[in-house]
Amino acid sequence: MERPSELLADGGVRLRRWFRGDGDEALRVTTEALDHLAPWMAWAADGYGRPEALKFIERSQADWDSGAAYNYAILAEDGAAIGCCSLMARTGGFEIGYWLHPGHTGRGIATRAARALVGEAFRLGAGQVEIVHDAANHASAAVPRRLGFTEVERRCPQQEPQAGAEVGVDVVWRRLAGPAAAG
Repeated sequence: MERPSELLADGGVRLRRWFRGDGDEALRVTTEALDHLAPWMAWAADGYGRPEALKFIERSQADWDSGAAYNYAILAEDGAAIGCCSLMARTGGFEIGYWLHPGHTGRGIATRAARALVGEAFRLGAGQVEIVHDAANHASAAVPRRLGFTEVERRCPQQEPQAGAEVGVDVVWRRLAGPAAAG
């Protein structure tokens, strides 16, 4: 099975696979963003320390090796991590997840990072790509809308527990492979 590229780029946004030595960088960017992430991500609500960062890096390595998921650091111009995004294997394709440090939101970075992941997923032969977010997370909703995804479903969350700002309705967006998939 072909693996995705370890380095991706789109419109000045660079993505790099997380490696074993990236625990300190994962810890830094995540702890700096915790207040921003906690309302939307239950794993961020109770804090995040070195053990969690190292576990994330180890899980990222294992997931990459198994093909279950491909986790990337979103990089600033100086190479520092400013967020995280993932391609997660799903039946028929991939699901994309993303988050950014609050000092880097509102600039189209998440959209360009997601677009790079969409392109890579279709290059790998995926039939579809999905993005799932809570209905109250309007910033996350803007990304699939900008990228030409179609809202296909609203459902109860498949993951528990919920974070504080979530309303308990997942919005599922989908984009199918085809001639328009690269753009």
